[in-house]
Amino acid sequence: MKRSDVLALLGLGLLTLGGRAAGARPRHDDEGEYRIQRAVYGTPQRFVDVTDRLRELARQDLRFRLGNDTFGVDPARGEVKALRIQAVGRSGRSRTFEYVEGSVVDGALFEGWRGGGWGQGGGEGGWGERPGYDDGRDGEYLIVRALYGTAQRHADVTERLRQLAQRDERFRLSNRTFGIDPHEGQVKVLRIHARGPRGPRTFEYVEGSLVDGAQFSGWGGGGWGQDDWDGGWGGTTGPQRRLQILRAEYGARGRWMDVTDRLQARVATDRLNVRVNNEMAGGDPAPNEPKVLRVRYRLNGREDERTVPEGQRLQLR
Repeated sequence: MKRSDVLALLGLGLLTLGGRAAGARPRHDDEGEYRIQRAVYGTPQRFVDVTDRLRELARQDLRFRLGNDTFGVDPARGEVKALRIQAVGRSGRSRTFEYVEGSVVDGALFEGWRGGGWGQGGGEGGWGERPGYDDGRDGEYLIVRALYGTAQRHADVTERLRQLAQRDERFRLSNRTFGIDPHEGQVKVLRIHARGPRGPRTFEYVEGSLVDGAQFSGWGGGGWGQDDWDGGWGGTTGPQRRLQILRAEYGARGRWMDVTDRLQARVATDRLNVRVNNEMAGGDPAPNEPKVLRVRYRLNGREDERTVPEGQRLQLR
């Protein structure tokens, strides 16, 4: 099986980093919401049961990087393998998690991770169905806001994430995903703030991870991220600055293109500093014409407008 074929079958490499990331609230390893039933490692054609070995690893560490050395076996030489964990949530719904080779497996998501009181039976006897919930229903978490970058420099990508979600349930995370690098030279993450049955929760995906919308409610429908949440990188709400692009158009003489989402994606830590040109807009709506950028925005609760000629810089802060 080709690497690309395997990746197409694989689900999420979910990282709930807890206290590891700046601003995240620490989680105790017994606070997870899913109890593991069974774990297998390999490919759909060749795999081994690693439930007992996973239990041993869980007692040693909350996190580990997945590879053949993890379980001391290579069930499908030359192929990309995955760890597939079958689990049951507190609501009784069954769910399958998948982690691709090289992913970081974080036990914070699972109940009783270090206690070892899991894997006592249940689950599919084989490789199982595709990742996600077995009943085919939506996930339990409603997305409130999505940020991409680092704790020091990040951008609001809620709108762009909604567009991606409407096209595909999964995608591999990189700077190209959102068309921006908010903190050059640093490893960035996608941080999704969501609300679930037990209250707010933060999900994190490191660059290179597969983002899977299976656990989020209304993923493909886009009916999320609509409320006036003003939390920062850490997800706390309160009197924080927030720069929101309400409307942005680029063009001339009746030929305009909407660049609202592109500008919002480039807002980093409530600041925007861009040169007005075709590259910024992602196209040329009026070739051979001098163009302008017209933008309406809200900062600190106040609305204002700017018009910036092509070639000059727009700075909002």
